[in-house]
Amino acid sequence: MAYDLALFLHVTGVVMLMGNITVTAIWKFFADRDGQPQVLAFAQKLVTYTDWSMTVWGAGLTMLGGYGMAVLGGWDLWGTRWLFWSQVGFVAAGAIWLGVLVPIQRRQARLARGFTGGGAVPDDYRRLSRRWLAWGLASTVPLVAATWLMVTKPF
Repeated sequence: MAYDLALFLHVTGVVMLMGNITVTAIWKFFADRDGQPQVLAFAQKLVTYTDWSMTVWGAGLTMLGGYGMAVLGGWDLWGTRWLFWSQVGFVAAGAIWLGVLVPIQRRQARLARGFTGGGAVPDDYRRLSRRWLAWGLASTVPLVAATWLMVTKPF
């Protein structure tokens, strides 16, 4: 029963994490294309809200459930290759998120507060949006790879 609970937490976390990063990228991309200051400001606010309500909780549940399954299943965290490389992918994605994406989001949020009332959207905001999207896609690759490794356990 404990293993099943850990599995449930892990799968729920992965769904929250992967679902949020995918959906957020899509609707932010379209908000950026729309270009209306109020739409951009609202989208930027939601990026922050969903990151803290879905990404952080999804990552936490993924780790809690994953490590719970590893302990309960008697798996060697460092000696099982698929498990080791899954963790490397997860850490790489987290490092990109914390080291690159969150600082970009903070800068964009500050800029967005300046055009919330309908002011012009600065070029700096648009440049940061392109960087955010590119790095966001880059951070998704190791997560997708880790998910594939966890599902297929190829080695």
